[in-house]
Amino acid sequence: MAGDSDLPKSADKGKGKAVDAVKKPEELKKDKDGQPIPNGKKDDDNNESTEELSEEDQQLKIELDMLVERLTESDASLYKPALEAMKNFIKTSTSSMTAVPKPLKFLRPHYETLTRRYEEWPAGDDKVSLADVLSVIGMTFSDEDRQDTLKYRLLAPTEDIGSWGHEYVRHLALEIGEVYSKRVANEESVDDLHKLAFTLVPLFLKNNAEADAVDLLSELEVIQELINYVDENTYSRVCLYMVSMVNLLTYPDNDNFLKVAHSIYKKYNQWTQAMVVAIRLNSLDLIQEDFNTVTDPALKKQLAFLLARQRIPLEHGQDTEDDQQIYECLCNLKLSEHFKALGKELNILEPKTTEDIYKSHLESSRVAGMTNFDSARHNLAAGFVNAFVNAGFGNDKMMLVDKEPWVWKTKEEGMTSTVASLGTLLLWDVENGLDTVDKYTYVDEDQIRAGALLAIGIMNSGVRLDSDPALALLSDPATITNKDKPLNQTTSIMGLGLAYAGTQKQEVLDILQPMIGDASYSMQVSAMAALACGFVAVGTGDPEISEAIINTLLDDERKEKLNDKWARFLALGLGLLFFGRQEEVDVIQETLQAVEHPMAKPTGVLVEICAWAGTGAVLKIQELLHICNDHVEDTDEKKGDELLQSYAVLGIGLIAMGEDIGQDMVLRQFGHLMHYGEPNIRRAVPLAMALVSPSNPQMKVYDTLSRYSHDNDNEVAINAIFAMGIVGAGTNNARLAQLLRQLASYYHRDQESLFMVRIAQGLLHMGKGTMSVSPFHTDRQVLSRVATAGLLATLVAMIDAKQFITAKSHYLLYFLVTAMQPRFLVTLDEELKPLTVNVRVGQAVDVVGQAGRPKTITGWQTQSTPVLLAYGERAELEDEQYISLSSTLEGLVILRKNPDWEDGK
Repeated sequence: MAGDSDLPKSADKGKGKAVDAVKKPEELKKDKDGQPIPNGKKDDDNNESTEELSEEDQQLKIELDMLVERLTESDASLYKPALEAMKNFIKTSTSSMTAVPKPLKFLRPHYETLTRRYEEWPAGDDKVSLADVLSVIGMTFSDEDRQDTLKYRLLAPTEDIGSWGHEYVRHLALEIGEVYSKRVANEESVDDLHKLAFTLVPLFLKNNAEADAVDLLSELEVIQELINYVDENTYSRVCLYMVSMVNLLTYPDNDNFLKVAHSIYKKYNQWTQAMVVAIRLNSLDLIQEDFNTVTDPALKKQLAFLLARQRIPLEHGQDTEDDQQIYECLCNLKLSEHFKALGKELNILEPKTTEDIYKSHLESSRVAGMTNFDSARHNLAAGFVNAFVNAGFGNDKMMLVDKEPWVWKTKEEGMTSTVASLGTLLLWDVENGLDTVDKYTYVDEDQIRAGALLAIGIMNSGVRLDSDPALALLSDPATITNKDKPLNQTTSIMGLGLAYAGTQKQEVLDILQPMIGDASYSMQVSAMAALACGFVAVGTGDPEISEAIINTLLDDERKEKLNDKWARFLALGLGLLFFGRQEEVDVIQETLQAVEHPMAKPTGVLVEICAWAGTGAVLKIQELLHICNDHVEDTDEKKGDELLQSYAVLGIGLIAMGEDIGQDMVLRQFGHLMHYGEPNIRRAVPLAMALVSPSNPQMKVYDTLSRYSHDNDNEVAINAIFAMGIVGAGTNNARLAQLLRQLASYYHRDQESLFMVRIAQGLLHMGKGTMSVSPFHTDRQVLSRVATAGLLATLVAMIDAKQFITAKSHYLLYFLVTAMQPRFLVTLDEELKPLTVNVRVGQAVDVVGQAGRPKTITGWQTQSTPVLLAYGERAELEDEQYISLSSTLEGLVILRKNPDWEDGK
């Protein structure tokens, strides 16, 4: 039936409707039987729109039709009042939000008539006024090719755009973006679009639509103009939106957004937020400038805490007492003190034994007595567990005791790791630590001396002293250049890397750099020197060191040595130099193409994933997935290609770790890789999962890892067990602890797997549950390069766990030390004395773009400081008695008395 579509809407709603309501229009029109009127479409339109009109709507329609009629007449004096009346009808319309306003609905059929009138009229006020109306009616046409709202708005320039309502302004902004991209493609002028956009931005900001304002300026590539439009009331919401957008933007837009946010924060004296942004921009000049601009001593101390957490080595004078305190904050000198104070507050100073962790009585009785196959191996595992569990507390029941220390119960390299554990027990407490370790530096056994050297490096990690004891003790030529004692060389170099990670200290680099290219050294020593340089100069792109590493890769004399298992650390050292440098890594990539060796490709991937770490760059993740798709042939290049794919898998986790949606997506991809990947890919997947979620035990992650820990491929199982330790590190998660106890029973006959279960148990209870290895801090805004470097070095060693960690190089596990940080909130007064206040601790809520002043935490509990913060938790002060000098309550926070506070109010 041709006329079906013209049936009135009330006709098919059944007989339950009032009959009179249906009949009235029937008397007016003769076409109620549904047959279309043959003569033209206009009557038909009228029929459809008048069919269900109320009396009020009918009146409105007649009036609007009459106004349009007036505009088509020749009497020009009628135009102005008719247009004014028409505008008034549109602006005062009160239809619901979801429907098209009635005046626009009734004017829509006349649109073509009005556009023709516009073309016919001479220039003047009336023509501009008509363009104004046409621009609004044009909203009702959503054709791709018609941007009439914008077309007529440009023909009717006015400052009073806001009077047409918010929806109109948003529609206009949308069309500006569409037309802008067309004009840029055709190389046409866009000045008029910019001018119009600048009139819309204040309207958006006034109406709590800061996201629209930012998006519009971003689309027109003039985001830097935003600083001229924000004010006291809008800047914080605008910056919050911009900073949270950065992970979703590509280079260089991401940097531009951060620079604009930084300028706005500076303009409104929000120095801690400005410093966070400067750190994210990776600009030492900007950081130094911000730090020097601040004159308030207490605020400067707060900034110093933030820089110390990120391991940024700013120099500062020590002339006055305030300067002295600021220097102490910059160097982390009081970190150990605050950490032990937390332990005292939580009543956990009593050392824990390995049995407290293993809880062997809960393991099945059948195997409880059979887990000590190789007692030296068992004792080594106990040394690690003891080191991680009592880390930073400076006391235990195995090493720091008067009776015969534990070290004599292990053998060979086991002694090295066991003595090195002293560094972890005495973490950040250098003065006491050096006295304790000193006696081990004089013994005859090389392995014990090697462990003592490593312990010195570990305890200095993250703490800087004027006297530089680590440099003095670890750079002794008799040790570090003595080729007859490769283990001592290796631990000295590793100790320097850990002690000076992130400091860019030139004296350390001058010692290590020559060792990279010197062909007389073994690959183990050269590679560790390259890795230590990568730690010290992480993210700096240091040209001299990168040149030394590339020359080693190009050196024909050392071609054979590049097949050595240690060569991967040479590549990782190069990658760490370009950590977070994004596009800048392209030059290195091109240089590596000149290297004719199977190691060249894996090195290229490792460098690239470091450059894009934590950015969430989707295109990079896709490239890495393509690498994982390739099938590895059995050729001479097989080992290189296998490493290439292993690094690609790690890279997927490393790049996605900074962005929540990306994390969920890659966890699904890892499932596919485990199903369809080659053995080398499957071994890397658990490690990559650990990298996505360190110290954040999500059920979906550790349940999957628990499945993989029973895999037929023992190397996959070992890596999955280790990954469970990283995922739960420092959380004391009860479910994970139970899973690991079950694994200890399951693998009671398998030395290597059992060793790894013990390591994972130690990691889970790290610092008795007060530490984290998550590289993100300050409300997850900042990625610590030093912490990520430590995690990455450990995981690269774990790719071939049976060649390194479960063999003789287990001391490489101590690279994790750079990622170990207390997960506390400690509040201090302006003189840095502990201050107890009540805080609410709850789950962080994302408030980006939400109207009003929404709560930033949910499900909170009130506690008094110091408190522990779990992953994803946020704290806020209970009342306004104190003002926090930090933008986020995390780590060491200085509070200032609120001058407006009155007790009891």
